[in-house]
Amino acid sequence: MDPTAALAARLASSVMGPLVKKLFRQEPAGAGLVDRPVRISALVSFRGERRTLGEKDLRKLAAELVTRAAQSYGPHEAPTAEIREELTDALTLALHSLGDVDMDDIQAVRLGPEEFAARLARPTGLSAAAEPYYGPLLHTASLHILNFFTRRSTFVARTLVDQTRTLDRLVAHLDVLLERLPSRLAEDTRFEQRYAEHIARKHGELTIYGLDLNQAREWRLDTAYVSLEAVGAHDAEPLSLPAEAVLAGRDRVLLRGGAGSGKTTLVQWLAVTAARQRYEEFDEHLTQLIGRIPFVLPLRRVVRDGLPPTPGDFLRAVRSTVAGAEPEGWADRVLSAGRALVLVDGIDEIPQREREETRRWLRDLMGDFPGNLWVVTARPSAVGEEWLADLGFTELTLSPMTRDHVTRFVRRWHTAAAADAELADRLLTSVRTNPDLGRLAVNPLMCGLLCALHRERRGFLPHSRKDLYDAALRMLLERRDTERGVLAGDDLRLSSETQILLLQKLAHWMIRNDSAEMERSDALAQLERALVHMSHIQAPPERVLRHLLERSGLLREPAAGRVDFVHRTFQDYLGAKALIEEGDFPLLLKNAERDQWEDVVRMAVALGRPMERERILRGLIGQVEKIFDAEVDEHELVSIRGILLAASCLEHATEVSPDIRSRVMNLTSQMIPPPQGAWARALAEMGGPLVLGLLPGPGEVTEEQAKNVVITASRISTEGALSFLARFRDHPSLDVRRQLSWAWHRFDTQEYADEIIAHLDETDLYFAAHSPDHLAALRAMGGRERIQISGAHALRHLVENSDTDRLTHLWIRGAVVVGPVEWLRAFPRLRTLTLSYDSLTEAEIPPGITVEIVPERYVDRRRYPEAN
Repeated sequence: MDPTAALAARLASSVMGPLVKKLFRQEPAGAGLVDRPVRISALVSFRGERRTLGEKDLRKLAAELVTRAAQSYGPHEAPTAEIREELTDALTLALHSLGDVDMDDIQAVRLGPEEFAARLARPTGLSAAAEPYYGPLLHTASLHILNFFTRRSTFVARTLVDQTRTLDRLVAHLDVLLERLPSRLAEDTRFEQRYAEHIARKHGELTIYGLDLNQAREWRLDTAYVSLEAVGAHDAEPLSLPAEAVLAGRDRVLLRGGAGSGKTTLVQWLAVTAARQRYEEFDEHLTQLIGRIPFVLPLRRVVRDGLPPTPGDFLRAVRSTVAGAEPEGWADRVLSAGRALVLVDGIDEIPQREREETRRWLRDLMGDFPGNLWVVTARPSAVGEEWLADLGFTELTLSPMTRDHVTRFVRRWHTAAAADAELADRLLTSVRTNPDLGRLAVNPLMCGLLCALHRERRGFLPHSRKDLYDAALRMLLERRDTERGVLAGDDLRLSSETQILLLQKLAHWMIRNDSAEMERSDALAQLERALVHMSHIQAPPERVLRHLLERSGLLREPAAGRVDFVHRTFQDYLGAKALIEEGDFPLLLKNAERDQWEDVVRMAVALGRPMERERILRGLIGQVEKIFDAEVDEHELVSIRGILLAASCLEHATEVSPDIRSRVMNLTSQMIPPPQGAWARALAEMGGPLVLGLLPGPGEVTEEQAKNVVITASRISTEGALSFLARFRDHPSLDVRRQLSWAWHRFDTQEYADEIIAHLDETDLYFAAHSPDHLAALRAMGGRERIQISGAHALRHLVENSDTDRLTHLWIRGAVVVGPVEWLRAFPRLRTLTLSYDSLTEAEIPPGITVEIVPERYVDRRRYPEAN
């Protein structure tokens, strides 16, 4: 096979087609009624007033095409980095010349790919090393460009039906040829298609907590997924972006999030999106997923005897049903070609002693297989800050659900459950008007439980986490089966109390052994010991385990021979209940400051009797007091962690002695007001709404302390936090005002605008607009002279939603800006343009505008203090 045909065969239409599509504008509604040729120069997306693809974007797209072509050659035949750069320059020039081609789309198709490629601009001085790659690359790109023309609604005319079919068949034949190649490439391609379908099936559904068994308990990911927000984990790279765009512009991400925050759901979404390669649904942040092969590696399942798997064992480690069907060495070839999306889920779900080995495993993998995409997830406190920084990872954190997120989630849940829309409205009203419920609706898991209980209880809802879990257990264990006759024909009947006790035994074993999963044989052993004391159950352990797996709704078998809970939160709750009943307080206190035990400790305090609560709290503050007595550096965050764990337990303690409460509060007051930003963020993370009642007002603190107090309150994001922040809106400090402006995206847009933004002194203040709604709200308030665009929303919204006559200073972060930039002329008073990177040349800027450049990964805090 000649090189051109070989490359075309490797680059299937599912990869090339979507990239080529970016070169041309989308047809407006009704365009299909026009049946006449159109000039190619009028179709390109990087020319004219309606352009959607800038010069820089064009080069980026050309580089992506070159990268895909290079990957298809394999590690030994692929061009070097220098040659790829040369090919990118050449292809950019050729693609740019599409805007100068003097013919219409019909004439181009008649030429065919060889002659059409010859009409495009050809670079001068292409090296001899690059020549063998460039010809096949340009020919393949031309083939797919012409195929795109044939699929336009305005193209199909009677006189061109034959040509259209011929060209379409040619592309299809190349895909067929790819499948029939008698080579390892053909085997890999066939298996990758099967593997993609497997990933889409395996990870394309979510469990809906609380749905009836006579309805589908699985929720399609397409309709279930609610886009949350990821924010920068430290000052080095302040970011705010949709969670699914965490890989936009970066290839290594450590994603933190609390229990139930949506980390695993996001991992599933990335895997399914990459597997389906449905480019038409992507936005500009997701092109990096095209052609990627996802490997989903939940650490609790794949780490065996402290050792993570090697690439050849990835599929076997997760007990994939297609394991063993892959061609020999396939995973190694995928990683070597830089085509993998490696999703490592749950650092917090493996024991502390195994995390350093996992880190070394990641380092070795990335050293041996550069060029792949990597996402690692963990609970916030599972590993220290910058744990993977030396490996080039960007740290991001999933934010709590906003009011808009909760609204979308609740409505989608009720749609999936075929529940009355009016029921959803009543629940949303309750969550918004009841602060206790509002504090519970912070992540998808808790929202799902609230939805299920609200429907089950006809509008009555609990007001604490303990009551919520109690009610959820009763709903899952008592009513679902008995009300629906599921047990008909099964004479094994277990009361909810019995099931809870048995589940506690399993959860207790997992917690003691630092495990989120157990072997089936271990589960049977624990049940056998428990059943000795339950003479009313005349059934062997195997049958009891099967009953719990099939009927409880809390236990599952993720892989053959393995047992775990449907969510870690249930394991923590039931394990805490067992620890209290067993009197296992030394074990609890010994492990209290380990991240896996945080929720266990909180739930133990909530579940314990008054004397048991006091014993736990005394143990916690006793340990913390010893830390202070030892005069540990005041900036050691371990101190914050221990103190606030005790303080956060008070929220769950319905009855506790005044002495203990006073001692905990006194210790907490030593860190309030927070002395620095890291403490401020830790206070919000560990203390939550409880901290609000401890924070001082604006008249009680210095300017630096006031800024840190605002950082803490703004990251709690509740109605109470909004009222508290309103007390600082007249503060004269620019740093405080910056922080108040930056925090807008964490609250309801209009409420925050009315309570905070409208009252801020505008002097020297950049108002941070994270969305078009923020811009529109600023315009409704009469506009602002200084605006900072934060986030990924399109720049066109700036013109559409701003008071163009007021803007004098514009700071653009997180968006690509390329010249020429005629849109700047819409702002006649604009004098200063600040960019996060140098993407404009002086010649392309309208006269009278000064450009300042702030490096993307570093912000000079003296001139550009960034909010937290």
